[in-house]
Amino acid sequence: MSYNQPPPPPGGAYGAPQPAYGGGGQAEHPQGTMILILGIAGIVCCGIAAIVAWVMGNKAQKEIDAGQYAPTSGVKIGRILGMIGTILMIVGAVFYLLFFVVLAANS
Repeated sequence: MSYNQPPPPPGGAYGAPQPAYGGGGQAEHPQGTMILILGIAGIVCCGIAAIVAWVMGNKAQKEIDAGQYAPTSGVKIGRILGMIGTILMIVGAVFYLLFFVVLAANS
């Protein structure tokens, strides 16, 4: 070490340590993928799954809004698909009911 050079800065010469890859920040909601899968299933084949996705999505969104988790697209998309699937299920049930009412009236 030469006496003509200044000492290195405290904490190392390369600055502050960086967080690990993918580290830091808030975690994603642990049920985000499940909500998305239920939302898709509610649209495609099972209307009850849409209701569950909507309810779980609302609960997860409240937790995200409270700052417990980072906002993710899986929760938002699954919640919206749950809403759409529920509405489609209700509309289908109404048409199904009307079909049998008209069929019974014509008999």
